[in-house]
Amino acid sequence: MGTLGWTLVWVIITFGLYIGIAIRSRAKDTSDYYVAGGGVPAIANGAAVAADWMSAASFISMAGLVSFMGYGGSVYLMGWTGGYVLLALLLAPYLRKFGKYTVPDFVGDRYSDGARIVAVIAAIFVSLTYVAGQMRGVGVVFSRFLEVSVTIGVIIGMAVVLFYAVLGGMKGITWTQVAQYSVLIVAYLIPAVAIAANLTGNPIPHLSFGEILGELDGIQEDLGFAAYSAEFATFSRMNLFLITATLMFGTAGLPHVIVRFYTTRTVKEARRSAFFALFLIAILYTTAPAIGIFAKYNIIDTINGQPVEEVQSIDWVEGWSNADLLTLEDKNADGIISYTPDAETNEMIVDRDIMVLANPEIAGLPTIVVGLVAAGGLAAALSTASGLLLVISSSIAHDLGYKLVWKEATESQRLLMGRVAMAGAIMVAGYFGINPPGFVGEVVALAFGLAAASFFPILTLGIFWKRANAAGAMAGMTVGLSFAAFYMYMVIWGGMEPWFGIDKAGIGIIAALLNGIVMVAVSLMTAPPSEELQELVEGVRYPGSYTAEVRETLAN
Repeated sequence: MGTLGWTLVWVIITFGLYIGIAIRSRAKDTSDYYVAGGGVPAIANGAAVAADWMSAASFISMAGLVSFMGYGGSVYLMGWTGGYVLLALLLAPYLRKFGKYTVPDFVGDRYSDGARIVAVIAAIFVSLTYVAGQMRGVGVVFSRFLEVSVTIGVIIGMAVVLFYAVLGGMKGITWTQVAQYSVLIVAYLIPAVAIAANLTGNPIPHLSFGEILGELDGIQEDLGFAAYSAEFATFSRMNLFLITATLMFGTAGLPHVIVRFYTTRTVKEARRSAFFALFLIAILYTTAPAIGIFAKYNIIDTINGQPVEEVQSIDWVEGWSNADLLTLEDKNADGIISYTPDAETNEMIVDRDIMVLANPEIAGLPTIVVGLVAAGGLAAALSTASGLLLVISSSIAHDLGYKLVWKEATESQRLLMGRVAMAGAIMVAGYFGINPPGFVGEVVALAFGLAAASFFPILTLGIFWKRANAAGAMAGMTVGLSFAAFYMYMVIWGGMEPWFGIDKAGIGIIAALLNGIVMVAVSLMTAPPSEELQELVEGVRYPGSYTAEVRETLAN
């Protein structure tokens, strides 16, 4: 059976599993729909958090970024994993103790309904930017392995997510994500182990990639590139710091990850699920550098310096070329493919998003493994997409529709609002998947910058500074998000030169600092929050000091 056949087999098996789980886990009320009833065990929630957080960017793009960026790719490894630790220790337990459905819900109760509206806009903005990368990942996988267009691939992904997300809400999404984590981690590790054994004789990628790294350094220098492990060849020292910090603060401010900690039974379970999630995430993230190095070494070894006709006859080269994700052009008509750092003479252009997906084919692994990797890529993209879509849905249906517009809505009407909003969000996400603003890793990096600019300061100050008020929160979010969005737009599409050389992916931390400064200044210049609210903020941080009576007073 060929690659297409095995891909179909794995897609049918895994998609059938997801749909079956959704049917068994369908939501019966709004608690099920938004927080899975608040009864998810810690280890299951940890797996769901890991799948929700390890998106198509982690599975598909990150090792591809590491392949081409070398040392510079470490910003993604350090930023995303460091940010998760920041989230788990600094925010998650306290937000779980507060006990709301969504991040805008917390902002609304902590600050005001005006702040809630600004938070809803920010959540939708961040989530739509992020989900564009996930749907693009779905399209990339389908376009290559099922030999359909990216558009058709995105539509197939939309249909599957529409079924299990609309039917099950957070409850269906949670248990589907547990299955998706299992699929994606197996699909990630099997090729890594097999390729490590083939190249070095040592099947443990973490211990064997150093041997290939030395060879890759020499190969790149011979071709005119900087050594693969050369410091600051991709990013300056300043940008390395700024991008890492942006990704960390952005991770800690991602609304679709934060809401996962509302699904556990207790604050203790939220802490335990954070530990399990970090362990499960580390399995993939510690393997990614090895995969990036193996993939770069194999693709150069297979293509560079080889006859054009011979290379073009290779099945995987033909497949990725037909998907418009690999371009070979004999510019000097010498009949040989040359990979060089000069765009004028370089004859091989590789889309970074194909490196993990193509790696098993390049290494000559069996087609059953190639199909499994495709299923893993889809699992990673769909798991995160469903979490993001729930954020958009809950922001519209719960935070705006129920909390502000239709407060007398019944339980069934609120559930219907959530499902209609989810369906609409999927349609919009599909459009952005077909017309994304960049490749997967780049789009996701921008989303993290927007999350850092908008949510991290107001969540942190909202928990640890009881003097923070609604005026400060609204002003801070507005300034931070507007500044980050303006800078990204102008650098990417407006032709603006980066200020002081700051990369667009690193502006989020600057915007977060502006957010915090504005928030503190405005809060100090305006009236403090009520005594009841300050008591609530104080109580959230200390075991046993938070009372239901305070919550009831604020809710009314």
